[in-house]
Amino acid sequence: MIEIIDYSDEYANDFKQLNLEWLNKYGLAESHDLQIINDPKKTILDRGGFIYLAKSGSHIIGTAGLANGGEAIFELVKMAVAPAFQGRGISKMLLEKCLDKARELKARKIFLYSNSQLIPAITLYQKYGFTHVDASNSPLVTADVKMELVL
Repeated sequence: MIEIIDYSDEYANDFKQLNLEWLNKYGLAESHDLQIINDPKKTILDRGGFIYLAKSGSHIIGTAGLANGGEAIFELVKMAVAPAFQGRGISKMLLEKCLDKARELKARKIFLYSNSQLIPAITLYQKYGFTHVDASNSPLVTADVKMELVL
């Protein structure tokens, strides 16, 4: 059984490894990513954001976060699912948890940065109503996709 739990520091290494795995696989890791995955408490949680983890038994198999961008706007960050667990709807569970939290907080909008190589992720976001917007102001060099969902 898969459950979605709140992040706690005991899972810091799982959060880091799951995200490094996909970032390195696609050659997308850069300093902005490393700041977040090396200190999610400081970069996300302490700034009014949230991180959720997918757990199977005693193993953390997925991550997703909401970074507080201010003015009721949140950024969807660091969504990852372990390769052995992909294709089982875990990304949907994580995304829905993030969307539910954003609605609970009365967020106006959620946005995300991605890369055009990540077709399954982009397709998932589109299914949930995210639309493409201009990505030219991205803090990430490798982010050639920006999407947003107005709530």
